This record gives sequence, structure tokens and C-alpha cells, in this order.
Amino acid sequence: MDGQPFFVINQEIDPGLLQVLENEIVPRLEAEIPAQPARFELPQSPNIHRFTMVFVREGYSPGFMKLMRDKGIACQTYHKYPGEDWPEEEFHKKPVRLVSDNIVEMRLAERDVFLGKTLWGREIRKLTESVHQTAIISTDYQSDCSPVAATMFARWSQENFFRYMRKHYNLDGDGLADYSTEEISETTKLVNPEYRAVDGKVRSHVSKLNRMRRKFGEIMLIEEIAPRKVEAYQQKKSALHEGINGLERLIEELKVCRKETPKHITIADLPKEDRFRRLGAKSKYLIDTIKMIAYRAETAMVSIIRDSMSRIEDARSLIEGIYTTEVDLIPDEEDGTLKVRLHQLANCSSGKTLQHLCNELNNTCTQFPGTNMRLFYELVS
Repeated sequence: MDGQPFFVINQEIDPGLLQVLENEIVPRLEAEIPAQPARFELPQSPNIHRFTMVFVREGYSPGFMKLMRDKGIACQTYHKYPGEDWPEEEFHKKPVRLVSDNIVEMRLAERDVFLGKTLWGREIRKLTESVHQTAIISTDYQSDCSPVAATMFARWSQENFFRYMRKHYNLDGDGLADYSTEEISETTKLVNPEYRAVDGKVRSHVSKLNRMRRKFGEIMLIEEIAPRKVEAYQQKKSALHEGINGLERLIEELKVCRKETPKHITIADLPKEDRFRRLGAKSKYLIDTIKMIAYRAETAMVSIIRDSMSRIEDARSLIEGIYTTEVDLIPDEEDGTLKVRLHQLANCSSGKTLQHLCNELNNTCTQFPGTNMRLFYELVS
């Protein structure tokens, strides 16, 4: 819910989110997620799920969600084809508890939906202040719509994690990782660049066509029927109709081209100028793991200091300030302690928060690695 990383997967070639989910991520989650319901419970209670996966719209696939549902795994994503807006009277204010424990009100509505003639699911929509409707698809049949909405929108914490890590932890930077390269097997499959280019054109033109059709439907003659106004109305309609017909013909031609272009090819089929080598992953796995541990430790400290802060949104920046504060290190082998004396921060309230953090860290009785000395944190004064 708060975006803390669990494990890292590197792919030299991106086969698509669905394949990575099914072949790389799900097996790890099945083996490593704690407190899952016992397998014998699942057939007796078809609504029970072992855990829920929340992912972006790229993973939308009724067939995949059906496969996961058969494994006792609930899926949740944005609806890829939401269709028309629902009437506003269907939406009702619901209290939604966020990961920070704050409770906000969201206008939510829910319907049952049959996905791809394959699977019954739940469609939950949020109505924003700008009257935009965000559509969520879920195969979690147990939870109320409020926690389903909370988990979907908490997925933004993943984007925040990558943005923060790039800024503060040199994620993907060239300072620590090994950027040697290795050969990729010629039998490795990847998405054909020609197919991707044609598919991109189809999607772009279809989006443009939908906008033109919507505009065509919005042009109506609602004033008095005067010859000049009728003529202007007909000209607008005619120009749009001509543009729509032209786009429809172009899209059909591109679709034929896309159908005739193989979607996947092997590295050996790529032109020599388009071939590439993969980055060496030996040190990258180690560095990524260290960065994840560091981020999780930082996030844990943020959770601690929020208890003593009135503005919890400043917790992350305060922790960053603590990292740049000077300290005195005083080892005492006889007493078996390594004192870490932190210098005071700018204001009194920050000092109180820092003292609270020190007390919590001292309660862990952590030993400094490689020694028998216990870490003890205190303020200089």
C-alpha cells in the first residue's frame, strides 16, 4: 500500500506485463507472501482469494484474470474499455481509509460486469470533482468497494517510489552499477519493431477518429432554420464526415498491414543495425537490493516520526534533513556501546521529533555489524 519494494526483476527484453506477471512475478508471490489461506479452504469458499495483485492497464486481460482467479488470486486494474459514463445519481459518498490512516470521502459506484465473455467481475467507478469517471475492474469478491478503491489509487506510490529513488538514490545511475554488456541468445523473442510502429499508428488514428466522431455527434442545428445557418451546419457536418471516412479507410489499410506483420521475431531476425546487447546484471542485482533495503529502512523511520508530527506530509523531507546532519561517533568498548550523537536541527519541534526517533531506534538494541557494540542514539544537547 505504501509502495515499499518487495523484490526486483530485470528483463533485457520486455515481453509484456502479462508474461512477466504470469512467469516471473506470480510464482514468487505464491511462494513468498505470508499468511495466505490454506489451499483446502479455496474450493469450499469460491469467494476467498489468497492475495490481490494490483497492476496498471497494460495487464488488463479477462483471460489472464480468469487464470489467476482459478489459482485463488484476485486481480485489480483500470478498465481498458470503460464505455459510456454512468449516471451521476449512481454515485454515493463513501469513507475511504488511505495508507496514512487518513480517511477521505470518494464518490463511488459499482456494477457487476461480464469481462470478455469469460469472467464475472466488479466494476467500481470513482467520480472526481471535474466529473471524470475512473473505472476499476476487480475480481476481489469479498472486500467493500472502499478498500478496493484505496488499493487501486495507492498504486501511485509505486510511481512516487521510482521518482524518489531516481532523485535521491541514483536509481539507474552510472555511479555504482556495472554497465558491462553480454550477448543475448539469437533465439530470444521480442516484439517486432515494424509491428510496434504500425500498431502505434493504428492506435493514434483510432483515437483521432473517436474524437472526430464525438465532435460530429455534438454538432446539432438547434436554432431557427434559416438558409444561411442550415448551409453552415451542412458544411461542417460534410467536412467532418469526409474526414471520418478518410480516417476509416486509412485505419483499415493499417490494420491489414498490421495483420500481415509478425508480432514477435527473434534476435536473429533483427537487422544488424537494430541488434543490441544486454547489460551485465551481476552487480546490478546487488546494488538494486541494497537500494531497496535502504529505502525500506528510510520508510520505516518516516512511519516512526509521523507519530510525533503535526504535519505528517513533511516526514520524508525531515528524514532527509536528518541524514545530512553532522554526528559525533563515540565507541565505548568497555560499556559495549557505539554512541551516535546527532546535532540539533533548525527548530525546537524538529528536535523533539528527532528525540522520539532516537528513543525508538534505541529500543531495537541493534548491534553495529562486525562488533559487539550496541548502537545508541542521542542528541548533542
